[in-house]
Amino acid sequence: MFDRQGYIDNLLDYYQSPRNKGRIDDADLTMSGGNPGCGDVVTMYVKVKDGVAEQVRFEGQGCTISQAGASMVAEKYEGQPLETIEAAEVDDMIDEMGRDVVISRVRCAAVGIGTLKAAVQQLRKAQTMREIEAGARPKS
Repeated sequence: MFDRQGYIDNLLDYYQSPRNKGRIDDADLTMSGGNPGCGDVVTMYVKVKDGVAEQVRFEGQGCTISQAGASMVAEKYEGQPLETIEAAEVDDMIDEMGRDVVISRVRCAAVGIGTLKAAVQQLRKAQTMREIEAGARPKS
């Protein structure tokens, strides 16, 4: 896709002009994650409709790689089925961010996708619990 400098320029662009940054007040999913020890913190917000991440936004603070990565993730997965997010691999995001550029900072690069995937997993667990509870209730 890019040469090394192209990946660096792309990351800087996403960091300086983030896409999909901001809160969704009535989000169906809200998940915070990151590496607080090094200062990388991200909150992902998702509006879900019919199994699709209709809107994906993020807020956060941290290094260029973590914040650019969260912006890239929010932009990439907006409009995608939840199954696509669940199947996403950290390695794919590392490739998109420029493996050669972020390989020494994989934890930073993984903050956005890891947090988004955790949000979807939380939703799935809640759905499963509701189904179990509904099935356990006596029928009247």
